[in-house]
Amino acid sequence: MSTIWSAAMADSFMTKYPIVSDMPFQKRRSWNYENGCALTAMERLWLKTGDDKYYRYIKENMDLFIREDGTIDTYELNEYNVDQINQGKSLFLLYEKTGEEKYKKAIELLVTQLKGHPRTSEGGLWHKKIYPFQMWLDGVYMTSPLLAAYAKLSGEHEWYDDVANEILLMEKVSRDPATGLLYHGWDETKEERWANKENGCSPHFWGRAIGWYVMAIVDVLDFLPLDHPKRGQIVGIFHRLAGAIMRYQDQESGLWYQVLDHGDRKGNYLEASGSSMFVCALAKGARKGYLGKDALNAARRGHAGLVEHCVGKDENGSWYLDHICSVAGLGNKPYRDGSYAYYISEPTRRDDPKGSAPFIMACLEIEAADEAQK
Repeated sequence: MSTIWSAAMADSFMTKYPIVSDMPFQKRRSWNYENGCALTAMERLWLKTGDDKYYRYIKENMDLFIREDGTIDTYELNEYNVDQINQGKSLFLLYEKTGEEKYKKAIELLVTQLKGHPRTSEGGLWHKKIYPFQMWLDGVYMTSPLLAAYAKLSGEHEWYDDVANEILLMEKVSRDPATGLLYHGWDETKEERWANKENGCSPHFWGRAIGWYVMAIVDVLDFLPLDHPKRGQIVGIFHRLAGAIMRYQDQESGLWYQVLDHGDRKGNYLEASGSSMFVCALAKGARKGYLGKDALNAARRGHAGLVEHCVGKDENGSWYLDHICSVAGLGNKPYRDGSYAYYISEPTRRDDPKGSAPFIMACLEIEAADEAQK
């Protein structure tokens, strides 16, 4: 019998890391976006299987941080950091299942941050307070699906407009017409050392950054009303960007490179998290009818490549995902200049939720496609 990869990887992950925020690479137990990645994957697995061990894992991990009054341990609103929103996505499930007000209050707290969050001149959310007037592709995933879910929960439909603006603005300012790909970051002021002095963009196409962005789109479209005036445009830019992503898929392995358009350059490597995100978004996009069969075929090749090149078993018999870029950012100290040399210099690691979670979600999409063919 063939392995059901979604459950196999998730079960190994939960056994090894009963508390996500205590993973070895974490400096301290904290509310953070990596926890949110893992818990989102477990939520989707629970929705598919109905197995309560996944729900218990989510609740136990979230209850480490959510206090009875709805405040969140280790969370700092005044950081104005979009990454801090992502873990809140699991709050909707917990509120729906338990009816406990603390979860709803915690959602409201995160939305309060976004109500006052600093923005660019066209209303785009700054990536963080410490990165003024900058938008990064990653940030769209951190905030937009949660805000779209909140618009549905609260009936405050103006949040749909805000989310649509975020997606469309990010594409407008970061798209390269020659390749169709999106640059990792954009500085409206063009003051950062990494920023192109003409367009404000960082110099390279980082796989995972574009992966975050396309996953954000397919998740937002789950909530955005069919008659929303910007829905068709969002589906259109997703379709266009998916075409560009497929053009840069490595034909031999089915995977994608850390720096997407430099596959033949020394030091570049086939990277697991971006590849998993592309597989997830392409397969889900095909399932939902936004993309065609070519996208599902590309996703299948990518999934097979991940299993062949990035999945392994450790000495205890647990599955792991390898070749996950540990982190990549722009600016800060020590300064990250967005160069090719920078992106290939960051170390890789196993099991990082930024790779393992998208892999689980990608597996679920491929498994759904297999089911639909039966």
